[in-house]
Amino acid sequence: MPDSISGETAVQPTLVLASTSTYRRALLERLRLPFTVRSPQTDETPQPGEAPRDLALRLAMAKAQAVAADMPGTWVIGSDQVCACDGHILGKPGNHAAAVSQLRLLRGRTSLFHTALALITPDGRMQRREVPTTVRMRELSDARIENYLRAEQPYDCAGSAKSEGLGIALLETISSDDPTALVGLPLIALCDLLLAGGYPLLGQAA
Repeated sequence: MPDSISGETAVQPTLVLASTSTYRRALLERLRLPFTVRSPQTDETPQPGEAPRDLALRLAMAKAQAVAADMPGTWVIGSDQVCACDGHILGKPGNHAAAVSQLRLLRGRTSLFHTALALITPDGRMQRREVPTTVRMRELSDARIENYLRAEQPYDCAGSAKSEGLGIALLETISSDDPTALVGLPLIALCDLLLAGGYPLLGQAA
């Protein structure tokens, strides 16, 4: 598959997504920029007492730094997302039982998704941004939770619901300044960072 969405193959892609997430890759493709993907291989274990926002930012930066160390002179994007509800930090459930527990906790409640973004420029400068998204979930019966999970199996999504898919039926409201933040990569914020760093987005000069 060519790295360029236009069909032109970039000889040496300089934009790198430090993530193997298919969701983030699909979102980045919307910008029609040539990019490649690398796995960051980072430890995502929260530190004792670490706030959800701080955790998301630290992991986004760690992912970008891990890939930038192996690919100097490139533009590297790192991103991470943490869901917080009533003092609980929710990551990817990983399996059905954990997803059931997450949705039972979230039903009828308001949660805050912290989506963090880090960009390392070719000269090694780091920019970062955190985009919060407030989500209120409907009151859901156990049967509806089971029906949803069996249908969509969102076990790789923090909060156990795909808002871009059937999971939207679980939600009452979504509030954010960046419509793609909840899916995993805030594109408005990313464009801000790319432009601030001098990336020729839409052919604009640095």
